Amino acid sequence: MSIAIVTGSAGLIGSEAARHFASQGLTVVGIDNDMRSEFFGAEASTQWQRNVLIEELGDNYVHVDCDIRDNDAIGALFAKYGSDIKLIVHTAAQPSHDWAAKDPHKDFTVNANGTLNLLEATRQSCPEAVFIFTSTNKVYGDTPNHLPLIEKDLRWEIDPSHEYNDGIREDMSIDNCTHSLFGASKVAADVLVQEYGRYFGMKTAAFRGGCLTGPNHSGTQLHGFLSYLMKCTVTNTPYTVFGYKGKQVRDNIHSYDLIQAFDHFYRNPRSGEVYNIGGSRFSHCSMLEAIQICEELSGQKLSHSYAEANRTGDHIWYVSDVSKFQSHYPDWKLTKDVRTILAEIHSFNVERWQEPTA
Repeated sequence: MSIAIVTGSAGLIGSEAARHFASQGLTVVGIDNDMRSEFFGAEASTQWQRNVLIEELGDNYVHVDCDIRDNDAIGALFAKYGSDIKLIVHTAAQPSHDWAAKDPHKDFTVNANGTLNLLEATRQSCPEAVFIFTSTNKVYGDTPNHLPLIEKDLRWEIDPSHEYNDGIREDMSIDNCTHSLFGASKVAADVLVQEYGRYFGMKTAAFRGGCLTGPNHSGTQLHGFLSYLMKCTVTNTPYTVFGYKGKQVRDNIHSYDLIQAFDHFYRNPRSGEVYNIGGSRFSHCSMLEAIQICEELSGQKLSHSYAEANRTGDHIWYVSDVSKFQSHYPDWKLTKDVRTILAEIHSFNVERWQEPTA
């Protein structure tokens, strides 16, 4: 029996990973204790996705209600399956700038200590397994905000003569900048993943994601902006745009395209790799552009306001250069752009969002 351990298995990327690798013949052991509802409230709970996975995947899925901060529990779980574990996809995290500032200790122990627990359990029980970590572009802090940017009608855009015109590469410095506490805890985890690969020769990769999105996202105000933006449009919920005139730009990668990247790495792994991964120039938009697309697809107007203060460490313009990953795995391609992603989010969720609450 070949095992894939997926942390945060009821979340957006975790659930997509669980489905994909189960379809490839692996038995998926999913670790998820629905801390997302603790972070962001009941509306962000992933319990519904957990129930769907259990029903949909049957014997190919084993759910474990466990906290990745519990080193003894994680160690025992890995020891139980031992060398049958072929893959670890680590997606569990505290993912919000704002929430991290409320409880820095919990943010750090989830993101950094939890990652260390998983890496060490892998080294002790299944050192030949492939370890994939969902890092973040926030490891670069606010350094991208010092790029030469030009203001357009609906967006900020980088000076086309700049070397990062095609997107930000992995050679951008992570030093001498403001990260937010969330960014700092993810830097720690990111570097640990690299170090276990390079120091111990393990098969590890940190994927520094832009905006990871898709129809299974339990979006909320503090995390998951495309999903939450469409939800607010459909349900007539007021939405606040924070800073940069609403012209801040993000690239957005569909969970399907990200998991395909994970699959390529799993089948031909390397040690201690770092990849910027996102929608690149293929799939990116500003906040104002995203609002327009949501309104067009839903046929409804978004009730939104503007707050002048941006979130600490937030990016004005961030587009990923995915050419390093594509050079290592040339068969991988992006398939879903922003409009396609938002159309899927709308069609998949519109009935569920409009159901009356008890």
